[in-house]
Amino acid sequence: MIAGMTAALARTLDFACATDVCRGVSRLFVAHGMAALCEVPLGNGRRADIMALDSSGRVTIVEVKVARGDLLGDMKWPDYLEYCDRFFWAVPPGFDASPLDGDFFLPERTGVIVADRYDGAILRPAPFIPLAPARRKAETLRFARRAAGRVMSLLDADLALPEGF
Repeated sequence: MIAGMTAALARTLDFACATDVCRGVSRLFVAHGMAALCEVPLGNGRRADIMALDSSGRVTIVEVKVARGDLLGDMKWPDYLEYCDRFFWAVPPGFDASPLDGDFFLPERTGVIVADRYDGAILRPAPFIPLAPARRKAETLRFARRAAGRVMSLLDADLALPEGF
């Protein structure tokens, strides 16, 4: 019983920490002129923790990690690369981000952000690798529809949005 409660508490704390990191990254992006959404489904069935668009229409995806085991066990993250112009890992302050320097995490292709609930800082920039125009259009439209759907849901909690919003 205690072990189950400890695991549940750990998941709750990880969720709270991940939420704080998402908030800090979103604030960092706003300061850099980017609009961000959390929990964004992609065309391949994956879900980006954070997706952002800048004023040029460039797409950034961020994968948030707050637990070492989650980071080391994540084998799906390369699936995000074909849906963004640049990719970041985001971690909370004090997190051992040294594994992100390893070959599996493509340090030449991925950036690193450290963030708390109030702000974030880019520790390692991510290079821009342009998306194909058709993919950019599809992801930009998906982003815009998702954002509009979320605003509509705030205005009308009883509104049942169809799949894709």
